[in-house]
Amino acid sequence: MAEAASVYPPLEARPIKNTICLFDVDGTLTPARLHASPEMLQLLSALRHKCAIGFVGGSDLVKQQEQLGTPALPVTTLFDFCFSENGLTAYRLGERLASTTFIGWLGEEKYKKLVNFCLRYISEIECPVKRGTFVEFRNGMINISPVGRNASVEERNEYEKYDKQHNIRTKFVEVLRKEFSDYGLTYSIGGQISFDVFPTGWDKTYCLQHLETEKNLSGVEYTTIHFFGDKAYKGGNDWEIYEDKRTTGHAVKSPEDTMQKLKEIFEM
Repeated sequence: MAEAASVYPPLEARPIKNTICLFDVDGTLTPARLHASPEMLQLLSALRHKCAIGFVGGSDLVKQQEQLGTPALPVTTLFDFCFSENGLTAYRLGERLASTTFIGWLGEEKYKKLVNFCLRYISEIECPVKRGTFVEFRNGMINISPVGRNASVEERNEYEKYDKQHNIRTKFVEVLRKEFSDYGLTYSIGGQISFDVFPTGWDKTYCLQHLETEKNLSGVEYTTIHFFGDKAYKGGNDWEIYEDKRTTGHAVKSPEDTMQKLKEIFEM
């Protein structure tokens, strides 16, 4: 996929021009928090010659650059649409689109009350290790990790097993739903070690509004939106977009499963 964006046909000239493939990142295009394989990037490049492609993830663009881009190529040149933080930060053909913020929507006082509660709760959680960055602020959400986002890959794997046994994140979310029932927030468990908190409606379906405006820009109307995600179950952070009536959802088990499904669907 080490080709410049200019080598791909314009969106309106793709062979399957009314179709776009959207991908979750962790567990779908890449192993959790690791880099996409050369085979995956090559397949995505081939697919991009057929139809539009994009990713939508809860992480910020810096993390997605680490996982999908290269030192020489910004991730925004490797996909037609880049939807970081569920589309709150969005790029189309390398150009940034308008965005908004979580704090701007919620307000500073409510935000501080929520964060202070989370930090107190985390201080009382028993888990194998505690590392840094328990509450990570992002443009359109906060990401909460009982073990800390600075945990190593080995520590993440260990925590994931512990969490499955003790339902740490599930219980945490239940407490927050009750404590902040009037905040209008959605809680979504994803990845190995954390969960996202964002305004209701700001899940991954948020990015679809950017695709709906494409017909006003290039004349392309995306009547078929394939979405691929590994957390496509109720409570998972791919569920809302997976079941949305505007998308054709594909639940995957791994990046290898994603590649297999793409080869079958598009005869690659």
